[in-house]
Amino acid sequence: MNPSQDLVNKLWRLCALLRKDGVTYQQYVTELTYLLFLKMASEQKDESRIPERYRWGALKAASETDVLQRYRQALIDLGDGQKVADRSVVAIFQNAATIVREPANLRKLIDAIDGLHWFSDERDAFGDAYEGLLQKMAEETKRGAGQYFTPRALIEVMVRLMKPQPGEVIQDPAAGTGGFLIAAYNHMKVETDNFIDLLSASRSQQEFQLHQALRGIENVPDTFRLLLMNLHLHSLDLDYLDLADTLSPAGQRPQFKNADLILTNPPFGPAGGPPTRDDLTITDRVSSYQLPFVEHCIRALKPGGRAAVVVPDNVLFDDGRGKLLRQRLMNWCNLHTILRLPTGIFYAQGVKTNVLFFTRAKEEAPLKDATRDVWIYDARSGAPAYGKTNPFRAADLEDFVQAFGDDPNGGVPRVDQGETGRFRGFTREEIAARGDNLDITWLKDTSAAAEDGLETPEDIAAAIEGHLKTALEEIAALVAELDREVQASVAEAAE
Repeated sequence: MNPSQDLVNKLWRLCALLRKDGVTYQQYVTELTYLLFLKMASEQKDESRIPERYRWGALKAASETDVLQRYRQALIDLGDGQKVADRSVVAIFQNAATIVREPANLRKLIDAIDGLHWFSDERDAFGDAYEGLLQKMAEETKRGAGQYFTPRALIEVMVRLMKPQPGEVIQDPAAGTGGFLIAAYNHMKVETDNFIDLLSASRSQQEFQLHQALRGIENVPDTFRLLLMNLHLHSLDLDYLDLADTLSPAGQRPQFKNADLILTNPPFGPAGGPPTRDDLTITDRVSSYQLPFVEHCIRALKPGGRAAVVVPDNVLFDDGRGKLLRQRLMNWCNLHTILRLPTGIFYAQGVKTNVLFFTRAKEEAPLKDATRDVWIYDARSGAPAYGKTNPFRAADLEDFVQAFGDDPNGGVPRVDQGETGRFRGFTREEIAARGDNLDITWLKDTSAAAEDGLETPEDIAAAIEGHLKTALEEIAALVAELDREVQASVAEAAE
């Protein structure tokens, strides 16, 4: 077991101290966020931004009668921009509150965290341990801090294929806990020998790469807090990171346009109302997250920019606005590859997903058929049952990586593996003949029975919950869309 995984397991076991108080896993990880921030500052000898009475040593030395009150006040003051000057500290502790009710439990948490070995010479080890906690939370709850926690194995594959480069604007419009942004940053560090060229670059180039190249939006306050902590522990301080709704006018801000690369797993299901942006002309009446997010990605890419976006199956076959969106996607972009993912990898069995890989045409819109061929890799049919007892790994997609090729824009020659293979190409004309339906299968799909391999009661219960939730969300979205069409018809008739 590697050191960071050992640390994750030890931190996770501390959850038992609070579970009897009815604390959820996400509440526990959020609580750890506050304590780990203070502990990390102490380990890194970087406590100048924290008032002395709230530093780790002061909390550790506080009596049991005083420690909880001091900690509660610390959370209030550290989130107050009038009392703390550092904006990243204020952002992490904004509106923070503890769920610990007993001073004795807080004392046990502090002592246990203090007793762990933190290998203080490696800052990234803290980030690895924190990401491990986020993944552990997703495994235990079957969904993570956002709609669905993206498995780090899938993130690794998507980043590897898209090849983020220094100097590029890289965006995640549904940033979650920061998995894509951190993976892209780490990929660039490895490929450039820790950004060695930046040492000789201009000050503005250094500033751009370290603070402005990575950009993200997250709409859930608690998830945004986890995102900030995750980035902080990976030594990332980003200028363009917003707590906002991408489907609102915030998503139209200049910093979220003209991206070189978009990597994202947008939320699925109803959005609680249609987008409020005036540029999402195709999906402006759609009450689901996935379709408007795809339109955002199309519009947010610069000419020649590329994207890898996780979407549920319905994006491939929905009629109405869904069909119009696919046509826009294939007109404005080269949709060169679709990866049909196995079920169960998002810790919520029953969720069927795909990754769309596309490149925005270099010419200005409107265009016609920037897509010439769509290649589909079926990693779902005949796939094993993934779950807690059989986690999904990057190696499970190695055959797809080889078939995809070395060009992030899908430009290398490819081989159609035929009706018995997993990788096939379809011309734009063939897709048009199908009514622009991209839900193309040729292998026997056994994924519906994949849950037969689930073993734990938690996995089985999560599978049932996933099916029911997906069905209810689809029904709610359909009802909302029908209501809007009726209202539009009435309004037209009144005119």
